[in-house]
This record gives sequence, structure tokens and C-alpha cells, in this order.
Amino acid sequence: MDRRATIATLLGRRPDRPTKATAAPLVTSGLEPYTGPWGYEQAAHLLRRTMFGPSYQQIRTAESEGLDATIGQLFSSLPMPEPPLNHFFQDDPQVPVGQTWVDAPYYDGVNVRGYRRQSLRAWTMETLLNEGVSIREKLTLFWHNHFAVSGINDAKYLYKHISLLRKYAWGNFRELVKEVTVDPAMLRFLNGNQNTRTAPNENFARELLELFTIGKGPLADTGDYTNYTEDDIREMARVLTGWRDVGFFATNPDVSVGAAFLPFRHDATQKQLSHRFDNTVIDNMGEQEYAHLIDIIFQKDEVARFICRKLYRWFIYYVIDDNAEQQVIQPMAQVLADNDYEIRPALEALLSSAHFFDMLNVGPMIKNPLDFVMSAIKPFEVEFPQGLGPRYRAYLRLFDSTILQQMEYYAPPQVAGWKAYYQEPQYYRTWINASTLPVRMLVTDTITVNGFTAGDFRIRIEPLVFVETIENPNDPNALIEEFVRILFPQPITDSQKAALKEVLIPGLPDFEWTVEYNLYLANPDDEELAEAVATKLRQLLQAMMSMPEFYLS
Repeated sequence: MDRRATIATLLGRRPDRPTKATAAPLVTSGLEPYTGPWGYEQAAHLLRRTMFGPSYQQIRTAESEGLDATIGQLFSSLPMPEPPLNHFFQDDPQVPVGQTWVDAPYYDGVNVRGYRRQSLRAWTMETLLNEGVSIREKLTLFWHNHFAVSGINDAKYLYKHISLLRKYAWGNFRELVKEVTVDPAMLRFLNGNQNTRTAPNENFARELLELFTIGKGPLADTGDYTNYTEDDIREMARVLTGWRDVGFFATNPDVSVGAAFLPFRHDATQKQLSHRFDNTVIDNMGEQEYAHLIDIIFQKDEVARFICRKLYRWFIYYVIDDNAEQQVIQPMAQVLADNDYEIRPALEALLSSAHFFDMLNVGPMIKNPLDFVMSAIKPFEVEFPQGLGPRYRAYLRLFDSTILQQMEYYAPPQVAGWKAYYQEPQYYRTWINASTLPVRMLVTDTITVNGFTAGDFRIRIEPLVFVETIENPNDPNALIEEFVRILFPQPITDSQKAALKEVLIPGLPDFEWTVEYNLYLANPDDEELAEAVATKLRQLLQAMMSMPEFYLS
């Protein structure tokens, strides 16, 4: 296992050095606090893993403020984002263009479903672009992958669902599970709204155990998965009877999206759990019974270990070897349990640990499509159109590109989420295949060269504006070095730097770039000269974003 030889092989290139398997763990550090050097590289690693493409300035600010202050900012409280807006649809009876539809009814004879779904998608991309230095959006997507909901076409349901996940981003895991259990989108997705005393439906009960809280564990016996049994699934399904969602595509303005408990549909008899849950008997507790059940599940230590493993795969690496299990997962789970399942203390410990900053954990993660798109835009502070309609249309272009890369927000392909976070042995490598690789290349080629069109506006990197923020842009070597630090998680070889310089100034001595750039600085209004310099910079960025290193985080 080599954490470096990943994307190069997938792109048909040989890794720089041969790899060999080893039984020893590659990373021996643990959850102990990181005490090593703090500089640009460490700040960039922290922000790349906790944000969607930090800007150059955000990384430099984090470098100057230090690890503790940056961790504090990542977890700083933020107001919830303003809701999505009607961006163009003139025929919504109660929602004029520029106002939100999240509490508005649907209508007979007026089809507002399509524009509201578009609005939600555009708003989601805007939220990622404007996240600031915060871990909240990365965690919101983590929970969306964990509590995977798809096939729900009512945008109001999806807005309520994602707002719930955002609210609890680093909050209490146990309370989040309780809220998700009776969330209207989840009730529809896993048939909780069909779960009644006369016809128990086991779908949610099974996933509550297998995917959401404790995991199966090794098979111990027929119907016994070490952490729970088939009997537990059946009994828990009975506990969860009686709930239904309310407001699905509702045309009544007095009916809000939510959930309701109907006592006559609830199984009021006793439920007997197995020895895996200490043979606990659950008496009828009506609409509070589901919450009591979740409290019982969370009494088991494996719940903390289970969610910590998923957080590890999301923020560090997909392989959890013996060292990671003993030195990271176990103490992290203890922190979680000691803090009553509050996610923040456990995650702060992970992100501040020696293990997180170990150099072998810097750069082996293949970016998911959302990360990939944002990391091509945000470091350069690409501008978007000001008007609501053009702006949302621009965001939709980006959203559509992530669909082609096989990551559609609000539509995880499986109840277990996206395969990159659970499917052995591929894991992150799932993101790169014959279909998605050309799309990724097209995205970076477009954003660096011609740009995405949004009406009369072109969304693309403006290199002449950005290059002014570089300390020594008139030196081609210094320029390339700084671009490497901005775009890549690890240094590159001298031969790679030489190849990039050939892109910037093919066959020319270094001073030719210095002369041309300084000539432009002296004559910034000379459009022909400005375009000549900009073209060279665009070609350099295009080449760098096509390199395997840009695909990694």
C-alpha cells in the first residue's frame, strides 16, 4: 500500500518510484496533539481537508494565526445561510422573483416543482462557494453521505433535511440520529411512513443499526451480527411504528413540511431486544418510544467507534490499519463518549493530532467532484455575475458538472452513500474512471481558458488579477513554486517544474518572462500585451490542473 501511487496510475502514468507492500503501518503517530512546525503547508492541509477549496489568502491567514486559532475559526458559530430564492420563475403565485419558496405551497395548475429544484441546487453551490473558513459545509456533506437520502423530489423536503444536517454539523450525534429518524425526507426514503402496527416495515430499523449507529460487526451466528441480531431489527421496527411525514407537495398553505405521530398506527405492546442489547424490554412510550430506543443503542461503546471510523475515512484516509484503530479511533471514540456524543471535541482532537499532520496523510485522498470543482475556482477567487438569475444559472453549470462526475448532491446512489467512502478495495479511486476523467479535464480546461458562460458573463480564472497577489510574480521560478503551493498538496520534482516552465516560456531564458511581465506592469492598459501575458498564465494553470497532483488532497 502506497499513499502516493494513486492518481498517477489511474491516469496511465507510472508513479515516481516503485511501491511495495508492507505489513508494518505506514503511519505510527496517534491522537496525541501535533507539536511539529506550523507553516503554509500545514495550514493548507488543514483547510483543504475541512473546506471546499480554500483561497490563497485564507491559507496565508491561517498560517499567520496558528493551529489553535484556525481550529477555533473552523468551528465558530455561523448563522444559517439565507434560504434559496426564486431566481427566474414569474408564475409562482405567492413567491415573486427574488423571494424564497421554502415555506410556500405548491399549486394546482402551476408547475413550480422544476424551478424550485433548480433553485435548491444553485443555492447549494453558492453555499459551498461562500462557506468562509468553516468546517460546517464539509460536515454537512459528511452527514448527507452518512444519512443518505435520495429520490425525494420535493425541494422543500430536501431543504428541511439538509438544514437539519447543517444545524447539527458538529453537534450531538445522538440527538441528530433522533431528529433524522422522524425527519420527513427520511420517513419517505426508508418507508418509515409505511411502518404500522399491522404491517411493520423493517427498512429504517435495519439501516439505523447497520449504517447509521453501530454497524454489523463480524457474523457470529445465523441472524447474529455481533452488534445486533435480526430479532433486534424486527423489534425495533415495531418501536418505530406510527410515524408519517406531512406536507409532501402540499397545496394547502396551512400545511408545513414535518412529521406526525399517529397513536392508532403505533404498536403499543412490549418489545424484547436480544442479548446484544442486554435483553432490554421496551414498554409503550408512544411518540417518545423512538427516542428511548436510540438512547438504548447509544449505550453501546461500538457506536462511538463506528462513527469515528467514518469520520476518519472522510477526513484522513480510507485504510484504517491496526495503528490507526488503536492509536486514533479508540482514543477518539473515548473523547466522543466522554463528551456525551458531541462531535466537535472528538473532531477537534483528530484535526489537531500528530496523525492528521503526518506527511504520509498529506495528499493521498482523491478529491470528490465537489471538492475538485471548488478547488479549481475558490483558490483564485473567481468572480460570478451579480444578478440573481445569471448567478444561479452559473451555479447550475457547476452543479451539472458534478453530476457528470458521478456526485449529485441530494442523490447519493446507495443508502450507504457514495461508494468512495465504503466500497472496498477502490474507495476514493471510484471517483476516477473512463466517464469521469474527461469531465474533470473539461472542467479545468474551461475554467482556465474560455470559462463557463452565464449569459454575457464568463466564469473563469483571471490570472492577471490573481498573479498580483504572488510575492514575486516576475520571476518564473518563484511564480511556479507559488502556484505549486496553491494547487498541490505536496511538492513536485525539479523535472516537473522544468516542464511547467517550458509551458510558460517555451525555449526561452528566464529573463524573457521578467521582461514581458514588467513591460505589462508598466503598460497595463495595453490590451494586446495584457492578453499575451494572460494567455501564458492560463496555459500554465491549465497544465498544472491536468497533473495528477491537482486531483489529490
